[in-house]
Amino acid sequence: MQQPTPETNGYEPRIVSVQPSTTAVIRGTVEQADLPTFFDRSFGALVPAITGQGANITGPAFGLYHGGFGDPVDLEVGFPVDRHIDPEGDVVPSTLPAGRVARLTHAGAFDGLPASWDRLCTWADEQGLTPARSMWEVYVTEPSPDMNPDDLRVELNLPVQG
Repeated sequence: MQQPTPETNGYEPRIVSVQPSTTAVIRGTVEQADLPTFFDRSFGALVPAITGQGANITGPAFGLYHGGFGDPVDLEVGFPVDRHIDPEGDVVPSTLPAGRVARLTHAGAFDGLPASWDRLCTWADEQGLTPARSMWEVYVTEPSPDMNPDDLRVELNLPVQG
């Protein structure tokens, strides 16, 4: 059996083409220090709103960042869903964009994400690609309090042109 290589398992930057994805989200402008609370509160509200409308979650949770990772952060936290949802409280419909995306899978604890984002952005620049202002993370591994942080996997997505 052939062993996986970094290129096939996502740990090296690469270009992929993505289709738009219908989503249900909570959007906010949040101080960096308040992000964990915002994510937890959002996920707690999203699932009942989605399932209460008869929609299905079709993939892992994500965070879509508008304009980068400044402080405060303008972001959407949500799930891809199988159909358009109606606004309900803070939960609103949205879309993850289509197009060319520079992608990298981050392995390990969340505190290593800035270095992985730097690596992906540097790689895109070296390829002569122009990044969009928005980018998103897909939380492939659902975090839990008792898990080993080394087991976390986060897919980084940077829309690009060029």
